[in-house]
Amino acid sequence: MSAAEKWTSAHLLSPASRAIHLEQRRAQLLPLADDLRRLAREMDAQLKEMEAIQGDMPGQAKLRAWRVGKPLFKAADDVEQVISDLISFNARFQQAYEALPEQREEKRRRKALAKAGQPEAIEPGSTGTVPAQQQQEFGDVFDGLRKGA
Repeated sequence: MSAAEKWTSAHLLSPASRAIHLEQRRAQLLPLADDLRRLAREMDAQLKEMEAIQGDMPGQAKLRAWRVGKPLFKAADDVEQVISDLISFNARFQQAYEALPEQREEKRRRKALAKAGQPEAIEPGSTGTVPAQQQQEFGDVFDGLRKGA
């Protein structure tokens, strides 16, 4: 993709394109977040060094410095959150649109084999019965219990 072209939703359909997009955005946003965080720390230190304004209550200057500097720290956090959100989008897209059809096809195949009566379609442990060792361990304590009663 050339520098003149913009990313479109069609570009994000392939795993390779999504990976490229994520790395490009990370390369763009991480320096921005670092710069905002550096600037926020410098501004916070400078605001804390400022003298109190005439008529301030005790501690009001520090509170004012914190309140004024807080949006810069939030901006840096928000830029870092964008990167996390892009990673989440990539994972969710892969799970919902690439892996899900394969999982459903596998489930259909197992179900068809089970209907045909082939034993390899049945997964071990899915019968819902209690193993003999566990029955011996608890004895007859749970024998009178029924589900939903």
